[in-house]
This record gives sequence, structure tokens and C-alpha cells, in this order.
Amino acid sequence: MILENVFLAFAEIANLKTLTLMTIGVAAGLIAGAIPGFTIAMAVVLTLPFTFGMPPAQGLATMVSVLVGGLSGGLMSGILTGIPGTPSSVATTFDGFPLARAGQPGFALGLGVWSSFFGGIISAILLVTFAPQLSRIGLEFHPWDYFMLVMFALTVTASLAGRNLVKGLIAGALGLLVRTVGEDEAIGMARFNFGNDALLQGFDFIAVLIGLFAFSQLLSDVRDPVAARRSLAERQNIEARIEHLRALKAIAKRWTTVIRSSLIGVFTGILPGAGGSIANILAYDQAKKVSKNPESFGTGNPEGVIAPESSNNAVEGGALITMMALGIPGDVTTAIMLGALLIHDVVPSPSFIGDEPVLAYSIFIAFFIANFIMLAMQSVMLRVFVRVTRIRMYMLAAIILGFSTIGVFAINNVEFDIWTLYWFGILGFFMRQFGFPLAPMILGVVLGNIAELNLARALAISSDATLFVTRPWALFFLTLAVFSALFPWYQRAHANGRRWTEFYAPALLAAIALPLLLMGGMVRSSLAVLSLGAACYLVYKTRQKLQSA
Repeated sequence: MILENVFLAFAEIANLKTLTLMTIGVAAGLIAGAIPGFTIAMAVVLTLPFTFGMPPAQGLATMVSVLVGGLSGGLMSGILTGIPGTPSSVATTFDGFPLARAGQPGFALGLGVWSSFFGGIISAILLVTFAPQLSRIGLEFHPWDYFMLVMFALTVTASLAGRNLVKGLIAGALGLLVRTVGEDEAIGMARFNFGNDALLQGFDFIAVLIGLFAFSQLLSDVRDPVAARRSLAERQNIEARIEHLRALKAIAKRWTTVIRSSLIGVFTGILPGAGGSIANILAYDQAKKVSKNPESFGTGNPEGVIAPESSNNAVEGGALITMMALGIPGDVTTAIMLGALLIHDVVPSPSFIGDEPVLAYSIFIAFFIANFIMLAMQSVMLRVFVRVTRIRMYMLAAIILGFSTIGVFAINNVEFDIWTLYWFGILGFFMRQFGFPLAPMILGVVLGNIAELNLARALAISSDATLFVTRPWALFFLTLAVFSALFPWYQRAHANGRRWTEFYAPALLAAIALPLLLMGGMVRSSLAVLSLGAACYLVYKTRQKLQSA
């Protein structure tokens, strides 16, 4: 029966008209993702009216294609200009841009293209195989769990700060402070607006993001009149060629990073409201912590491109799982797709895959095929984007700033957002000059609102603060947050040969066994037993090693 539905769904998608529309959709998504400020959600919204007259499978396949193209398009501007085209490609710039500036844009783009492809394919396979089972995880999450998830994500600040830990923490706190300006979403009270109506709406996240990354980078690039008259290609010998073979070899050596980051992306996508911004940064952080050379991150490490790009393409597979099986949109783009389903009189529910198997599998197959189209389209279009490096810096700065300004204004049609872009651009410029890392501030801006909203919801439901540590998922993320926060200290002590560091991994495995056991169920209880067994084995091996030393 399943095979029959798969073949019927494939017949729905594999026709010339649908494949042509999917190709156009991927191209549109790539362009939208590459333009700073023009978000994927905007591209999907603009696509929605064109799908009204299409059959449901064809219309949704077109929208899925725009989504897949948009996720991959953000890496182009992020790597070549240091400006993330979308919020879900923020972490890609940390190593992609330095790699491009070092004279290897073709290699960096190749890493991004193939990592996006593999992340999307892994996500598509999980989407087809485990959609109903994985969707149940999303139902288990409540405000206490989301808040602790954000607390875990905020510990990434220590990793992103590098050696400037104090400055990194200050930048992260500043990012959290920025998100408190404006109207409180939970109770509707004005905060820190000082009687100014413009500040009442708060600082738009996209405007802050582009200002900190784009405008500050442009100011740094053109402050020297001589350097401003030269292009990147004149500074380094840059070839307009995507190094596919070299990128594939590099990814093959780091296949565990691809799989781990893709799984992080799928898991984050399943959680409603988490989105690609969190997955992107979490995957980068985990890659850095596992790496044997964490100090090389931020200077052009290939893993710093592979991890975030694998995760952000995998996110939408997880979000589609939640949308189709539960009718809960994982992010803004899937909320729009949920609207498209409702327009076609299709109501997602736990029985959706059983009631509408052909349409469900059509979406799965469209997501799978769109990743292959994305690979082919991006390989062609990136040749054009690499030539951006041949434009003189002062001309490139003017064009980018113009597009960024238009993009920021187009989101809300509010003039104040343009001023936000400029103010935070100047702030970012001075932060760069005084050695403050921008990444922790961006992390604070991204996560501050999610943390505050879920804290307010949790306290509104119950005043019992123990729920933050007694609920299984909350305890799980609290445990990870503690060990993540201690990780930089562990790294320094391990480098100095301290003996206690040998027990860090066993302690982590033993600690996460408790929340897994509290979750119940055969699978999670088995994982808890395996985790405890692995901890005991590592302790035994460590004691043997210390006794023989």
C-alpha cells in the first residue's frame, strides 16, 4: 500500500509542468535568499497567490521548492560579502567569509552547496520514514522546556566569544537588552521606549542583523580610500569557479559533522517556533566543541561552513513533519504552507498521512526532488555570484547597502527600521574596532524574545519554579546547558593535562541518563541504560589508563 501511494505521488510530481514550476521556484528562492533583508517567508508569501489555481500537489511542490532554494540562497551573500542573506545562515558567515577572503570563495561555496544538499537529503529521508513518530516529540514540549532549550542555546555565547570571553558575554547581554525594547508581547506593556512611539515597536530583528553584519562590514571595508578602490579579486587571486570535487572530499572526511548537524536541524525543526536561527548556531557550536582544533573556528575552518549549512537545510524537514502530522507550524514559512493546505481544503492532523497519503507523499517527494534541483541550479548561479568579488569595494558597498535598505524597509514598510539598520551598523563597526565579537550579540537578539515569552507563559501557567528542573525535557536541556557552559574551562584544563577532565564525558553521559529515564517509554529507557553503560565503561577505561600511567 505504501509503495502504491509513493508511485501515485511520484506520478503527481514527475510531470513536465510541475518540474518546471519547481525549477522556477528553486531559482526564485535562491535569489530571495541571497538578497539581504528579503526573507524566505516573504518569498513563500509572494508565491502563495500563484498556487491558488493549481492542484494541491503541484501548488505545494512549488512552495516547497521556493523554501528549499531560499534556505540555500543565504549562503551566497554570507560567504561572499559577510552578510547573511537569511537569519538561518548567520553562523555560515563566521568561517565562510574568512575562507572567501583568504582567496578560496569557490571552495567555501562548494562546501556550502554540498552541505546544504546532504542536510536536505538526510532531512527528506527522515521526513519520509519517521514523520508520524517524530511529530509526537513536538507535543511533549511546554514553556518550561522551551525556556531551558534557549538557556542551553545561550551557553553557545562562551564558544562564540573565543578568547575574549568577557567581551563576548557583554555582547550577548547587550543583545538580550536590545530585545527588551518595545512592547512586551506577554502583557502588552511598553518598555524602554522613553515615550517614543517609534521605539514602542521595538528593533526589528532583520534590521539589527543586517546592520551589525552588513553595514559594519561595509564601513570597515571602505574606511581606507585605497582599499575601497580595489576589488576582492585584486586583493587575492580569486577564480570564478566552484570547487565541487575539493568540497566533496572535504565533506567526506567530515561526514560525522554532516550527520550530527542534520540531526540537530531536524530535531530543532520539529520544535514549533525554534527555527533555523537556533539550529544554525547550535550545529556550529557543537562542531566547534567536538573539533580537535576549536581555535581555528572563525578563521576559515571548513567545518564552520559544513555544520551550519547542513543544519539549516535539515530544519525544514523537521518543520514539515510537525506541520503535516500535527497541524502545528514549526516556523513562519511552514505556517504559510499550512495556510496553503487549508486553502485547498486539506486539514493537517495526526491522521493526515493516512487520510491523504498521495498528497502527503507528494510533499515528501517534492522536498526530496527540490534538493536535487537546488544543487543543479545553485551550481550554475554561483558562478555568477562569485564574480561579485571582481566589483570594486566602494561600488559593491553602495549596491549592497541599497539592497539591504530596500529589503529592510519592505518587511514592515516602516522608516524606523532603516534607521535601526544604520544605528546598529555604526555600533557594529565600533564593536569590531574594540574587539567585541558580534556573534554573541546576534545570539542574544535571536533568543532573547523566545526566552522571555516562554518564561512569561511558564509563570502564567504555574508559579512552581521547580518545573524548570523536574520536567524531563527541561532537566535534559538544563544538564546540557551546565556541561556546555563548563566546556571552555574543561578545554583549557584538558590542554594542561588535568586528570579530572578524563571524567567529563562519563559525567555528561550519566547526567543525561536521568531525564531520559524520566521520559519513560521503551526507546528512551533503553537509551538511558546505554548512556549509563557507556559512562561506566569510560570510567573503567579511564581508571585503567590512570593506574598504568
